[in-house]
Amino acid sequence: MSNRIAVGVLGATGAVGQKFVKLLENHPWFELKELAASDRSAGKPYEEATIWRQYTPIPESLRQTVVKPCTPNLECRIVFSGLDSSVAGEVEEEFARAGYVVVTNSRNHRMDEDVPLLVPEVNPDHLSLIKVQRKKRGWSGAIVTNPNCSTIGLVMALAPIDRAFRVKRLVVTTMQALSGAGFPGHAAIDMLGNVIPHIGGGEEEKVETEPRKILGHLEGDRIRFSDFVISAHTNRVFVEDGHMECVSVELERKASPEEVARVLSEFKSVPQELKLPFAPERPVIVASERDRPQPRFDRDAGDGMSAVVGRIRPCPVFDIRFVVLSHNTVRGAAGAAILNAELMKAQGLID
Repeated sequence: MSNRIAVGVLGATGAVGQKFVKLLENHPWFELKELAASDRSAGKPYEEATIWRQYTPIPESLRQTVVKPCTPNLECRIVFSGLDSSVAGEVEEEFARAGYVVVTNSRNHRMDEDVPLLVPEVNPDHLSLIKVQRKKRGWSGAIVTNPNCSTIGLVMALAPIDRAFRVKRLVVTTMQALSGAGFPGHAAIDMLGNVIPHIGGGEEEKVETEPRKILGHLEGDRIRFSDFVISAHTNRVFVEDGHMECVSVELERKASPEEVARVLSEFKSVPQELKLPFAPERPVIVASERDRPQPRFDRDAGDGMSAVVGRIRPCPVFDIRFVVLSHNTVRGAAGAAILNAELMKAQGLID
């Protein structure tokens, strides 16, 4: 008899939902038992309900699993949410109210003051907001979110730099992969030989605000946001997976490129100490080659859970500039949520 914790996936037929299904296969702590999706998919076997877009086949154990509606009567303790933001907010609240732990990739609750916006290597202490959330809302369950897919790579690079040298302000330009738009995403005729300098859904606003919450300090029952300022430009590029970001940072305490590289290379945190299953041994990898990172070669570093930083050099306008790359559907979406749940279990927040 398995002693793994039963989990479910909301929005299991979508792009992020499929990534959850793929990554949870054979997970040592969690057993995927329930698949839920929209009414048009509910009642069908999973292999009929979904247009499978992953590079490995649908797990055999789930092919005939009947997809259920997204209502809180699933036989599991945790639900991973890959729901579209148009429906996620209310559905996730219903599950949390019913006692489920909701670990979500959706944006709806990220900026709620009592909801952790979690990157386990960066702000594990923010999980104490769960107690505040439950008391305030009268829930026995909880909602924990992971950041926007561009925010997470940026924050993994910024966190050790901010702790060592204090960030004052920065400019970031993203080059975001096609998979970040979901399936079917952009038409080929729109993207071939092209760059789109605008991403909908308030993408720039997310990149400008979410890092300030994540790198903020917990004071009592709320988070005091970090006071640095971010200016973001977000672009969609003709790359399959892997979000790349060019970053220029002004620091309170000046640092050389060598000092910054050392701080990034040495960065480890709670997930590494606890040896969580999805925690990469090196959360930030510094590339020494002059032309790296590149999505084709570096997005799968640390099984897609590491951020790769390269081209660390002086900035003539600010202080330091660099390039950071992260896998947007693994570290930036499903993998991030799974690591969040692992940390919650390790800290006794999931029984």
